[in-house]
Amino acid sequence: MRQTAPVANAVGLVAGYALDRLLGDPRRWHPVAGFGQVAGALERRLHRPDRTAGAVFTALAVGGPVALGAVAAVATRHRPVSRAVLVAVGTWTVLGGRTLRREAAIMGRTLRDGDLPAARERLGNLCGRDPSTLDESELARATVESVAENTSDAVVAPLLWGAVAGLPGLLGYRAANTLDAMVGHRSERYARFGTPAARLDDLLNLVPSRLTGLLTIAVAPVANGDRDRAWRVWRRDRNDHPSPNAGQCEAAMAGALGVRLGGRNMYFGRSEVRPFLGDGPRPEARHLKRAARISGAVGLAALGVAAAYPVTVGRLTDAVARRSLRAVTGRRTGRPATREAFRRGWSAGGLLPVGPEHGRVGGVVGRGSGR
Repeated sequence: MRQTAPVANAVGLVAGYALDRLLGDPRRWHPVAGFGQVAGALERRLHRPDRTAGAVFTALAVGGPVALGAVAAVATRHRPVSRAVLVAVGTWTVLGGRTLRREAAIMGRTLRDGDLPAARERLGNLCGRDPSTLDESELARATVESVAENTSDAVVAPLLWGAVAGLPGLLGYRAANTLDAMVGHRSERYARFGTPAARLDDLLNLVPSRLTGLLTIAVAPVANGDRDRAWRVWRRDRNDHPSPNAGQCEAAMAGALGVRLGGRNMYFGRSEVRPFLGDGPRPEARHLKRAARISGAVGLAALGVAAAYPVTVGRLTDAVARRSLRAVTGRRTGRPATREAFRRGWSAGGLLPVGPEHGRVGGVVGRGSGR
């Protein structure tokens, strides 16, 4: 288990990414859509105009998938092939890279054909803005911004959380991100109720969004982008965005494409003015293919990071945690925490793991004189 679990997780992440790359989202019976329906029913039962109710809703809606992933992980702890298959299916389920790139490509073709009504109708697949009055430039800008942000939300972040926490990380992240899309936006109904879900999503995306920005800079040349310009724009503009995470991705994309993002965003019933990110012209249809290419390259780079983590940093962290636990338990019992003591699971008064598993605290508290 100590040797095979990290490898199984890494193999599962790679296989799941390959499935998304080849097949895209499941066309029917998508688990995320099913989760959204269950979460919607739960929201209608628990909704109150306060943050406490929102926190309870968020805890239940995210805790369920995390618990399901944890049960599956425990059930496959001695079955590496089954673990890899489950991680692969979970990864495929929560990723959305192929669909994101396909939507950007379709939007680009539609704009090049001059079919604004069709492009406006298509925008709803990418973001929640009101497209009724948007021209080609604004539709292209909305698409580039959505591709930049969703490269983090739908690709990089799931891969990283899957690398760090396996199945619970994959399912828990997707649940939190879905809740943010459902109730995390500003509206009269969700002004307070949706705050816990929005804050949780912000927290879970702090590292992935910044990695997305850095990877966008690194891969900019695949779309004839300028790394130096992308780096300069990212450093200058990334913190100007009202979101703690979206600006990291959008500023890097703006610099890589050499365009200017930001401005007034029209939603249904409200508008928001965003600061400008980047220099140069406003996006056009020709920029959407380049944005999709960068998104795909960022996904591949993130996969490399995620697949390497379980068998490098993850394994090192696990070894350090086991060593630290042994040292702590040894001091509490007044003698070395030997392998035999770990197998017995009891001590004269310490907190020891149950069974032969390495470093896994089972919650058994000795009741000897040491306590």
